[in-house]
Amino acid sequence: MDIPKYNGNIHPDEWIHDIQKYNYMWGKNYGGFLNTAISLVDPTIKLSTEIRDIEELCNALKENISFTVFKNTNKRKLQSLKYIPESRGGDTSKFISNFLKLCYNAEINDIEEQKNYLYKSLPMNNYFSSEFYKKMKDVNSVNELIKEFEDIIVKESNLIKDESIVALKHIATGKYLSSAENLCYTTGNKFQLVFAGSLVPDPNSLWKIKFGKELATYNNTSIKLQHIKSNNKFLGIYGCCKSPSTYHTEVSCNSTSNIINVGYISNYWDENWKFNNSKLENHQGYLKSNDIINLSIENSFYNNKVEFLRSHDIQFTIGNDTFQEIVCHNERLGGNDEWCIELIKQHIWTIDD
Repeated sequence: MDIPKYNGNIHPDEWIHDIQKYNYMWGKNYGGFLNTAISLVDPTIKLSTEIRDIEELCNALKENISFTVFKNTNKRKLQSLKYIPESRGGDTSKFISNFLKLCYNAEINDIEEQKNYLYKSLPMNNYFSSEFYKKMKDVNSVNELIKEFEDIIVKESNLIKDESIVALKHIATGKYLSSAENLCYTTGNKFQLVFAGSLVPDPNSLWKIKFGKELATYNNTSIKLQHIKSNNKFLGIYGCCKSPSTYHTEVSCNSTSNIINVGYISNYWDENWKFNNSKLENHQGYLKSNDIINLSIENSFYNNKVEFLRSHDIQFTIGNDTFQEIVCHNERLGGNDEWCIELIKQHIWTIDD
């Protein structure tokens, strides 16, 4: 039988609770429950000889200097505690369990003090700082604290971070924005084709999103979409080129260096996109997975006229293959201009980026 002894490395309340299950046995043997419990205390912890019951024993253990050291040790552990998301190899469930245990051991029961320790454990970036402040200001219990913390973590796992892998689904037709290396238009400048492809994400529909900071905010972030399977090529437009079926602005996959190599003027190649919420014009916040967005770009060939990314049921053929057209236009926005951005793989930033 492995009977727990007390050596100052466990909270007295927890130790008393652990040995209570032996009460039925010690009550009639070994000199009684109280005397047996006292005998299990490490001899380096000096106790009064006048302890009359378990409550007095527990209080005596708390008054000993070993308990002060124990509490302070757990406070220092709280101060150095760092939250690591699952995307970086962490475990939120174990973190919360450890956090609550340290608070218990250190006898930190004040909710504001608990908030402070939890906040300091988070990665220091704008998202965690702003979300924690907004959600925690009205929290008044431990259960609320953990619930709101979990909500922050769930939302963080869906954020679109710089250099993450994404796919863009056309809402109206359900097809994904795609390109294929070395498959080119037969019209216009014969650049690499962009089309609405399969109904599920496939290698041709994967893009690396780039915007030069960890998170993309609505209304003030410019993004680039680099095609994963192509050699350093981005989604963009060469303003004077027309789409093969509807003669709107042609959308292609290319790079500035490639345009120069084939003898075109690189100033007319545009690959910087803006995004906005398709339903709420002044929507604030961070871009996240499953947001429904409009994508726009300035056409430098036409004095930076703003045009929007669109697809529709209209098709065109190259050889024996048929493709669903993708264009840019400056007409009234509608359902054909809505795209759902889906997070395929979140880029892992360092902890305090």
